[in-house]
Amino acid sequence: MADIALNPLGVGCPSGLAPAPDNEAPRSDPAAFVRRDAQGRESLELMVRGAKCAGCIRKIEGGLLALPGVREVRLNLSTGRLSVAWPAGAVRAQTVTEALARLGYAAAPFDPEAVKREVDEEGRRLLRYLAVAGFAAMNIMMFSVPVWSGHGEMGEGTRTLLHWVSALIAIPAALYAAQPFFASAWAALKARRANMDVPISLAVFLTLGISVSETLQQGDHAYFDGITMLLFFLLIGRYLDHRLRQRARTAALDLLALQAVSASRIEADGRIVAVQAREIRVGDRLALAAGERAPVDGVVEEGVSEFDRSMLTGETLPQPTASGAAIHAGVINLSQPLVIRATARAQDSAVAELARLIEIGEQGRARFVRLADKAAALYVPVVHTLAALTFLGWMFAPALLRAVGVEAGDVGVRIALMNAVAVLIITCPCALGLAVPAVQVVATGRLFKRGVLVKSGDALERLAQIDVVVFDKTGTLTLGKPRLTSLASVEVLHAAAALARVSRHPLSRALVEAAGPGVAVKDAREIPGEGIEAQVDGLLLRLGRRSFAAPEAKDAEDGAAELWFKRGDAAPVRFAFQDALRADAADTIAALKARGFAVELISGDRPVAVEAAAHAAGIERWAGGVSPGDKTARLAALKAQGKRPMMVGDGLNDAAAMAVAHASASPGSAIEASQAASDIVLQGAGLMTLVEAIDVAKAARERALENLRFSALYNLIAAPTAAAGLLTPLIAALAMSGSSLVVTLNALRLQWGGPSWKS
Repeated sequence: MADIALNPLGVGCPSGLAPAPDNEAPRSDPAAFVRRDAQGRESLELMVRGAKCAGCIRKIEGGLLALPGVREVRLNLSTGRLSVAWPAGAVRAQTVTEALARLGYAAAPFDPEAVKREVDEEGRRLLRYLAVAGFAAMNIMMFSVPVWSGHGEMGEGTRTLLHWVSALIAIPAALYAAQPFFASAWAALKARRANMDVPISLAVFLTLGISVSETLQQGDHAYFDGITMLLFFLLIGRYLDHRLRQRARTAALDLLALQAVSASRIEADGRIVAVQAREIRVGDRLALAAGERAPVDGVVEEGVSEFDRSMLTGETLPQPTASGAAIHAGVINLSQPLVIRATARAQDSAVAELARLIEIGEQGRARFVRLADKAAALYVPVVHTLAALTFLGWMFAPALLRAVGVEAGDVGVRIALMNAVAVLIITCPCALGLAVPAVQVVATGRLFKRGVLVKSGDALERLAQIDVVVFDKTGTLTLGKPRLTSLASVEVLHAAAALARVSRHPLSRALVEAAGPGVAVKDAREIPGEGIEAQVDGLLLRLGRRSFAAPEAKDAEDGAAELWFKRGDAAPVRFAFQDALRADAADTIAALKARGFAVELISGDRPVAVEAAAHAAGIERWAGGVSPGDKTARLAALKAQGKRPMMVGDGLNDAAAMAVAHASASPGSAIEASQAASDIVLQGAGLMTLVEAIDVAKAARERALENLRFSALYNLIAAPTAAAGLLTPLIAALAMSGSSLVVTLNALRLQWGGPSWKS
């Protein structure tokens, strides 16, 4: 993948293209990646490197919107995708990439696979840093323990030797393992702001510097063990946070992966050639075989078949299609070959639009400010100011005292610096950094044992804030599998099943399952969208739609899915099917209502089927026959009303709404893209664990707030004590470690207690 217009330092080149080494191909012209839609609007999609926070979003989006002609800019932190749009001819692509370079960000053509590779590499780097810090801390402890235990008896030379051995391990290990904090702190300082990594980085450098100084002067104390142990604890929290966030980044990428990558294009001379889906143009004629997924949006020109549209509508029953019918990318042709005419390119298809909706929703989540981040906004300037005042106070206080007639001796730079470092060490945000991750790790571990997978770092915080729960029907509130509910004689059931065995239709499979083992009718003919017929012993047997098999029968009008069976002149028989509710669906709804949540049901299924499911589950507010866009709009409307809705769904038609929702969940049977879009995944066949997840999330928020309050109280006491010179850096390091132990033990309280809905 070629970088666009930027060198590795993110500095724009005058030509607009970064120079390539002699052994590499020239880098890509950004103009080659500009797209133009039917309305004449041009857009460019790039992958931005180095954007990590909401401040980066504001900087990039604001900087590019300031360019003359640019009308729309959207950066998604989860995927790194930057979308820039402008009227045709108003902006040059090179202008956009040069503006990014001036802002300090590198960019490349957007490539989903490259995003995944970079995320994976970041995880591997964190593991390496963690391993080095842990190895160094364990080995340094072997040399530190003899110094502590034999402080009064150990000779000065032996103690200094042990300090130098510790230094040889600690200095390279700490400088390597602290790279994530150094990089983050440097990026924050360049943006003229501070984050929690700034005091961590200062503490690392100053502690190493003082430890080396003490070792050179053959002092009693060095703090190589404390700094490596500090980095080890902090990197544990950083890696766990990365793992939780990693899964949240893949929803849109997994959705796009479901698009067909190739297609069969019919050339002007009638030849059929295989092409990549991205090469299809509007107006191309395509051959779509039975079982294939439509690569683009289009219109059926020839043939009659049935489509599985569950990806877009949630409706599990196949829908008939014929010449002139519109189809969407991602639907599956079930029975007969078709010829379709493309009406959109792959990147403009319904699936691609769903991916964009998911990204917009995820962007809102990416801007969610976590509890620790809020605390850090106040913590960082206070700690820096206090450390600076401590240094200045110890440096100049003796002179001021003498100026007013009070006798005082000089302290010197060494003592002043030692006390300032003690302030930085004792207030080092290890407890603050662990306050939320420790709670998340314990809470997610408890939920995992209950069959709930938590997939994003801030999911528990958002889950604790919800006040409305919106369910999808098919495959979520229900099992997503039709079952025969009507009665018929054994003879009729087996006769109908003999026809059904030649079909892949879901209702046919449900009928066969109800009938049990048997043989299929020979020479049966399936008519797409109608049913199956065959001649058996001189009688015509038909199984399918009422208009096909039994046109004289009256409509049952109960809204149930149905198959009609007719044998010769015998009376027709109706087989009714229902998608049964999950066994604990009604209990789950009742438990949610008891906790004060509003509950809604919204589905792409037929309104009559949705109404029946809503009444059976005890849900008063419901809507049926809605599109994915309608679901997203409903979630957005709830948020506009000040609500914090949770979406529970299982299909691709739910993925965009799940991304927009304040929090989301999917059952374990959901497809991968929906699970990727959700915050939690409910394993097993039940829904009641959703109640457990919400209760644990609320408890986790309380534990996190308790940890943050403790961290604040600890700093209020420890910082003035260290500033007064009453603590050495060694005692400060021990106190800092003790504070980390306290927040960890408090987080472990979440492990206690049984299932919350039983308590």
